[in-house]
Amino acid sequence: MKILALSDVHGDTAFMQRMAEKGAQEKVDLVILAGDLLHFDQPKAGLIKPFKDKGLEVAVLPGNHEGMAEIGFMVDKYNATNLHGYAIRKGDIGIFGCGYGDIGLHQLTEEQFFNTLKKAHDSLSGVKKKLMVTHVQPSESILGLGIFPGSSGVRKAIEQFQPDVHICGHIHETHGIEDKIGKTRSINVGKTGRIIEL
Repeated sequence: MKILALSDVHGDTAFMQRMAEKGAQEKVDLVILAGDLLHFDQPKAGLIKPFKDKGLEVAVLPGNHEGMAEIGFMVDKYNATNLHGYAIRKGDIGIFGCGYGDIGLHQLTEEQFFNTLKKAHDSLSGVKKKLMVTHVQPSESILGLGIFPGSSGVRKAIEQFQPDVHICGHIHETHGIEDKIGKTRSINVGKTGRIIEL
């Protein structure tokens, strides 16, 4: 399975058009948008449509710059999949997620991060590989910065559920960087258009 993953677009429709072209060219099975698609809840046309125009399946969750109202609109209008607190299954691969951030307009507590991921994870059974998606990065990781240390709830979920791959965004300065937590590859996909194969 081939996935195109990105986050922290902040309303850049030209970038989304380029990513839709990349997704079609790479023949990806799924596009995952890991939050901060908008800039402080500001509506923006043309963020999901380019992918749908190319016939690509899209899954999305909120960052700290948009809430469920904005994500719900995208899900309904473009037939995208909401990953916040939910899981999807693609063959023998399970994908589960939790959005929002640890700062800003839209944030969760550490307990909420973990419990949301646990609920989504526990709805999966019999999968051979797991992909966990969050907006915020795990704590105690090179994906964070001193003033933005990351989420201990996300880290606890990685350690407990041991997904094969974890993708996040949030910290722009570490976009494209990968860490290893136990057996899990943890990747800040950011605004890089990362191709991930499972």
